[in-house]
Amino acid sequence: MSRDILIGIDAGTSVIKAVAFDLADGREIGCASRPNLYESRPDGAVEQDMARTWADTAAVLAELAERIANLPARAAALAVTGQGDGTWLVDRAGEPAAPGWLWLDSRAARIVRGFERDGVRQALYERTGCGLNACNMSAQLVWMKRNTPDVLARADSAMHCKDWLYFKLTGIRATDPSEAIFTFGDFRSGQYDDDVLAALGLDDERRLLPDIVDGSVTTHPLSDEAARQTGLPAGLPVALGFVDIVCTGLGGGAYAHGRKVGLSIVGSTGIHLRLFDRAEDMALPPEPSGYTIMVPIPGMISRIQTNMAATLNVDWIVGIATQGALLAGNAADRATMLSRIDESVLTARPGSAVFHPYIHHAGERGPFLDAFARAQFTGLTADVTLPDLARAVYEGLALASRDCYGALGEPPAEIRIAGGAARSTAFKRILASALGRPVREGTLAEAGAAGAAMMAGVAIGAFAGMDEAVAAWVDPTLTGTVEPDPELAGLYDRLFDIYRTARQAMPPIWEQLAGLRAEGHP
Repeated sequence: MSRDILIGIDAGTSVIKAVAFDLADGREIGCASRPNLYESRPDGAVEQDMARTWADTAAVLAELAERIANLPARAAALAVTGQGDGTWLVDRAGEPAAPGWLWLDSRAARIVRGFERDGVRQALYERTGCGLNACNMSAQLVWMKRNTPDVLARADSAMHCKDWLYFKLTGIRATDPSEAIFTFGDFRSGQYDDDVLAALGLDDERRLLPDIVDGSVTTHPLSDEAARQTGLPAGLPVALGFVDIVCTGLGGGAYAHGRKVGLSIVGSTGIHLRLFDRAEDMALPPEPSGYTIMVPIPGMISRIQTNMAATLNVDWIVGIATQGALLAGNAADRATMLSRIDESVLTARPGSAVFHPYIHHAGERGPFLDAFARAQFTGLTADVTLPDLARAVYEGLALASRDCYGALGEPPAEIRIAGGAARSTAFKRILASALGRPVREGTLAEAGAAGAAMMAGVAIGAFAGMDEAVAAWVDPTLTGTVEPDPELAGLYDRLFDIYRTARQAMPPIWEQLAGLRAEGHP
């Protein structure tokens, strides 16, 4: 029997998935998943049980093996990607040294503000290409060193989510170029940078950083113990994928050989990405923000801006509408309400209000950093309806995307879109008009797992390179183009100026509100 299947694991913030793809064309053959659980605390902590995360990952792989006939004999390789940032500490015996810190954890926010005042954040940005924020392992390790040094003392390796799973699959302590470099490296050299560690005061913690492994080049065999737990064969090649943003970018169409395209992944968070042929061709904007991330395509590099909250804002307005229906005595499930809200946006009035989509309690990180930033409507009048408010939320997401692309340079000639919002006709039309660029949807459902699996395919020689993998798996999934509406585009040009002016004026007010919250006021 031929080995005709590639398996991708995507350990996201909400769900852990294992997906089997047909090696020839990327068609999804089967999928198994489990919800990902984490705990949030009032002090800003957001932590995840590392042992449970591995147990759930092994379980979804075992379930996938049960669902697909002869999967152990058909699997050509396995790859893993997952949620980025955060800190997952492992001791010398290979056990968790503490719960995993997620990217949502905001305990290090004050440390980052201190580095901003001292000029350290700017100096780090010029090396790493990353606008240091509380999500990053670097800031989180500084917090641990200052507040829980005993935790660091018992740790032997500092990993990210996917690195931990790779360790459990193979026994290899490693991280990938994408997360290693934007956290502790120099994006020009592609290596760890001791000056970065020194600026952070983490010279002694250099011992925690694992070797860097490129999963599009190198694989390691599935261990006997992991084979026993997953039902897959010992020795199966396992590839360490790049961070989920990069893998989703590959699966979503961010790479088009010889063409300049952008990709917006509009899910719970918003991610806006474009590729550059060489690091030397990329000029960092002066204000530290976003990420500069290595990609598994020789010579290329990406610039990324991320909104803390994207469709979380839509979830909020849908929740408000659902609560209103319940208060009126009408039961309405969220899925039905979302569909009706989405339909209503198409006929609602454009520009009824300006909405800043900073609904996440951790504030905003792209294209500016402010842990105190909060969502707001500006310009409300008594004739604004619920559909108008919903449309303003959609427009706010589109204008936030434009804000991010502005920090990445001029938007590319075509924007490709993935994530939950890609299924909304209304949002695609609004986004195209706000950016002044055609928008094209990528329909590869599990783009993150697919991107990781393509990396594994390149590593084992199933594809000659990423060009061949993308041509076979991604290009056939790109759908028709939504063009900008000229009239809307003109309105959104004017609205964007107002959007930017308002958000630039708000930081002092956001900080005062944060002071009230610190005193116990909601």
